[in-house]
Amino acid sequence: MPASNGIAWLVSVLLWATASFAASPVAADCPPTLVTPIPELRAGRVAEGESVTVEGIVTGVFLGPERLGGFFVQHDALPPAGLFVYAPSLAPQSLRPGDRVLIAGRFDRFRGRPQLSRINDVHVCTHAGLPDPVVLRLPGDAARLASLHGVKVRFEQPLTVTGNYELDRYGSLHLSAPGRLYRKSGTAGNGSRARQAHRIVLDDGSYRANPRPVPYLGANGTRRAGDQVEGLTGILTRAFGAHRVHPTRAPMFVEANPRPAPPNANTDSIRVATLNVENYFLTLGQRGAENRAQRNRQRRKLAAAIHGIDADVLSLLEVENREPALRDLLRTLNRDLPAALRYQAVPHRRTGTDAIRNALVYRPARVRLLDAATDPDPVHNRPPLLAWFTARGGSAAFGVVAVHFKAKAGCPETGDIDLGQGCWNRLRGQQARRLVDWLDRIRRDGAPVLVAGDLNAYAGEDPMATFLRAGKTNLAATHLLPERPYTYVFQGEAGQLDYLLAEEDLAKRVAAAGIWHINADEPPFLGFAGRQPARGPWRSSDHDPVWADLRL
Repeated sequence: MPASNGIAWLVSVLLWATASFAASPVAADCPPTLVTPIPELRAGRVAEGESVTVEGIVTGVFLGPERLGGFFVQHDALPPAGLFVYAPSLAPQSLRPGDRVLIAGRFDRFRGRPQLSRINDVHVCTHAGLPDPVVLRLPGDAARLASLHGVKVRFEQPLTVTGNYELDRYGSLHLSAPGRLYRKSGTAGNGSRARQAHRIVLDDGSYRANPRPVPYLGANGTRRAGDQVEGLTGILTRAFGAHRVHPTRAPMFVEANPRPAPPNANTDSIRVATLNVENYFLTLGQRGAENRAQRNRQRRKLAAAIHGIDADVLSLLEVENREPALRDLLRTLNRDLPAALRYQAVPHRRTGTDAIRNALVYRPARVRLLDAATDPDPVHNRPPLLAWFTARGGSAAFGVVAVHFKAKAGCPETGDIDLGQGCWNRLRGQQARRLVDWLDRIRRDGAPVLVAGDLNAYAGEDPMATFLRAGKTNLAATHLLPERPYTYVFQGEAGQLDYLLAEEDLAKRVAAAGIWHINADEPPFLGFAGRQPARGPWRSSDHDPVWADLRL
């Protein structure tokens, strides 16, 4: 839009001179007129719909239909104050950061945020240069953020990607400081004020959905939780329930959490692992894959993940509760394996009535199956499957039980509601106590039992306390110290839901244990049903596998 000057500009602004707000003279390099100070607009002292003239320095330009459709201005007095100007018809090349401008338009609010819109004219007075950004640190400056909306800011501390769930959908990443956010107990972290003080959202200068290309990806096509951003600089605002920064220069990422290699196998040990396969359904269109292409991708991804884990006994969760589904998965796993590494399923004749089941598979060339049992108690959503093994060439028996407790979803309105540990916590506690009692009764000649599965309970919650009181050890937590174990990321907070739990006799025989972070840190759009599926094991599920090597 061409700039106005001279008489035309003066006449246009005089038409608004009778407005009932405090006015100030403009800078010497702008046409003489009276302007409404930006702080007056932000403070709500001007009625919505009023015609106003505003002067300020352009701090961020986000013009164009694929962006915010406007630009931010900031006055150069203290304390700093900024304002968004919605000008969808203004050509992107009309302005540049550092321009001092006069803007004539109407004051209004968009979803509660003050702005100028219905712009009559934008007059570029001069190029004044950019103001220094306000330097912020989290969590110490969290209380200041609300007063700095529309202002150019800079975070000089490293910010860590703590959530990437919205990257493909809205082009945004959740960042936190210092470090990423973890959860040991309780429900979703977004409701915690203490945790909110550590958060900021890196947005993409746009309100568009499904941005193409997906922003902020690295050379390998991902942006993992745990990566870092240094020197983030941009315009601070608030939208959709969170403080956000629209960057005014490209963020500098550090791949602080690179994709890990598979855990090295030890031929002198027996490896036991657990993996939630995120609804492996042979039946299309129910859970899991919606079509054949997705199912084929899911097969390939799970095969890559399970081959990488290289377990001799593997607990698989969220398999469709039909025998053909498990047989199909086994065929996929065994297709590219030599005979000595192929898997066989432990018979499970009482899988329950749930849509998904628990499964145990093992390598007959590495371990010998002695017996199997199932607990049919109705407290379980998916009956646990217990199998007894000995290592080939050994005589010491050990048990592995595949378990999957009730999820924190489908919450009731009354009864077992969320009281701080997610809904159905009371039921998960009952399932834990029943499992401990059943294992004590069915124990085979005093042989130790390894609990392997998805408890849907964080490490500090009641079901885990039941196992700890029963003498069970969280192998990943013990062997990953001082790291914090996690297998799942929910609303930007990492926590452990998947476990290998061993009693003391078995825990002493653990040579190594860990979590292979191939899933929880990856953006969901890289999964088998995503719009840009990754090759290999990455995002083969939403849970990370847990593994342990036992000296038997």
